[in-house]
Parts: sequence; C-alpha cells; structure tokens
Amino acid sequence: MAENEDGQERTESATPKRLEEARRRGQVPRSRELNSAAVTLAGGGALYVLGGHLGAALSGVMRANFSLTPRQALDEHQLIPALSASAHMTLQALVPILGLVVLAALLAPMALGGWNFSSQALMPDFTRLNPLSGVKRMFSSNGWVELGKSLAKFVVVGFIVALVLRHDASQLMSLGREPIGSAIGHAVSLSGHALIAMSSALLLIAGIDVPYQLWSYAKQMRMSREEIRQEAKESDGSPEVKAQIRRMQQEMAQRRMMEDVPKADVVVTNPTHFAVALRYDDKRMRAPVVVAKGADLIAARIREIAAENNVLIFEAPPLARVLHKHVDIGREIPASLYVAVAQVLTYVFQLRAAKQGMAIMPTKPDIAVDEGAALKP
Repeated sequence: MAENEDGQERTESATPKRLEEARRRGQVPRSRELNSAAVTLAGGGALYVLGGHLGAALSGVMRANFSLTPRQALDEHQLIPALSASAHMTLQALVPILGLVVLAALLAPMALGGWNFSSQALMPDFTRLNPLSGVKRMFSSNGWVELGKSLAKFVVVGFIVALVLRHDASQLMSLGREPIGSAIGHAVSLSGHALIAMSSALLLIAGIDVPYQLWSYAKQMRMSREEIRQEAKESDGSPEVKAQIRRMQQEMAQRRMMEDVPKADVVVTNPTHFAVALRYDDKRMRAPVVVAKGADLIAARIREIAAENNVLIFEAPPLARVLHKHVDIGREIPASLYVAVAQVLTYVFQLRAAKQGMAIMPTKPDIAVDEGAALKP
C-alpha cells in the first residue's frame, strides 16, 4: 500500500479538491508514448498523402538552384533573392505537413489529461539537480517501467522497420533509376509509409501505456482517511469556528429582532415563558406578521423593550404557544389564526383610540385557541 509521510496508508480515491490542486501544479496524467505515436502517425500520413506535392516542390527548388550560372551564384544581388525564393517555396511545401504534426502534438496530450497550463510547473525545481534523487528515480519502480517501455519500443519498432525495409527494398533500390522529380516524390511517399508502419507499433505501446499512466496517476493522487478529514475540516471550517459563526449569526439576528419590537402593535405572552410580537399594516400587509419571538430570557427581554416603548402586552397563553411554535419570524400568521389574532388587534386598536379619547374603553376579549387544530388547513 502507498503511504504518506506520516506512515498512513493512502487507500482512498483523490477528492476533486486534491485533483484541482494537482492540475494547478501541472500534475495531470500524460503519456509520452501516445504523443510519440500521434506525431509519428500525423507526420507519416502527411508525407504519404502529400509526398507527390512535396517532391515536386523540392524538385523545382533544386532545378531552380542548379540552374544558376556561375556569375549569378557569385553575384549577391542575384543570389540572395534566389535563395529567398527557394526558402519560400520549400516553406510553402512543408507548411501542411508541419501544421499536421504540430496539431497532433497539441491534441494528443489533451486527449488524455485535457488542456492544462500551469505557471507553477514553469518554476525551476532545483531538487531535481540532486544526484542522489536522480539515482533514486532511476532505480524506482517507475524507472524500471520506463526502461521496460524503452526496450519494448526498441524491439517492436526495430522489428517493424526491418519488415518495412524488406517489403520496400526493391522500390528503394529502384529510386536511383527514376527521374529526379518522380524519385524525390516516391522517396517521400516511402518515408511516409515507413512512418505509418512505425506509428502502428507506437500505437500498440501507447495502448498499454495510457491505462498504466491513468492507473499510476490515480495511485499517486490517493489520500489517507486522515487527509480527507483534514481537507473537509479546512473546506467546511472546524467545529469550533462554525459554532462561533453560528453564535455570531444568532446574536446578529437577535439584535435585529429586538430592534423590531418597538414597531410591533402588540406582544402576546404566555405570560412568562413565551412572548411573540405582532405587527399589522392593512395598507402593506395581507395578514399580521411575527416580528419577534422568544422564550424565557429572550421573552423577558421582548416584554421589557415593549414596556419601554409603550407596546401593549396581551396575555393569551394558548395563542402565544401556537405562534411561538409554528410561525417563524418575518412570516405571516396562518389563516387558521386570523380570528384569534383579529380579536387581539381589534382590542389593541380600540384601546389605543380610547386612550386618545376617541372611543369608550373596550372589554378585554377572552381568546380561545385549539392548539391541536389551530394550524390544520
């Protein structure tokens, strides 16, 4: 089993966070064998298909250069333009082939590990200059695997090359008897054919190497259970920090709630255990809203603030219990409590008008609430 520096076994698959951090460091699965096979196949295919065009272009370049007279070859005013024209023709002939090779070199890595650019991977790592580390890497399991792949490539590619040379021997020998123009194109096509045959061997090796690289990368990225727990703690925060955040949030919510108590129309109490502050504005609200509620010490503080701000405190134990248990702060009361709350608010508004001399003193209503059925639809 793989172990980390603490001696703990890495038995768990890597988390998305660890894989993302590895990508930022430039650590992604890569297969050099896949890259070599793709570049060789692209180059061989391009030479095989475009060999005639390339041969004709190179033949034309050679014909133009060998057609220069001795006087033109010694005259820099004529030689430099001739060389520039030859370079331009050669480049035009090579651009399609080079373009396919470069495209293969870019797409092959993306097929395995995706596109990834890491500035951290560009930073120099001077630990690689340590001879002891180099010797250790040479004799590691990965070093032996790379040696095995190199030997396999040598054997397989060498065998394929021998077969190609044996198969194309007669055509290679006949190149000297062909006209120069067709001989160049034929030679390029034969080179493309040989590269395609070599790439088939490299693809065979890549077909073995790609699964191995994916397995090796997954093994390298494995984590111990302690590392996963530590990562979760860093991502979500320690329980102590989360508890502190919850306390702060509760304190902030409680302060906001207490600031709304003076705006309430009435505080319904148990009378000592629960307190629920209600507010109703018939122009902006469909139904009364609970602006504050609490039990025990919080209930006492709500009653204290209400008394300081001349908010009526109305004792209705069943109604206070139902409101405290089932209605959240900032929510409207349910329809099943409309009648009970309307009786309370009517008494509050009549009492307020009586104190202003605009009505007679109302009689305090007896609020009846069936706590078991109050919130049923």
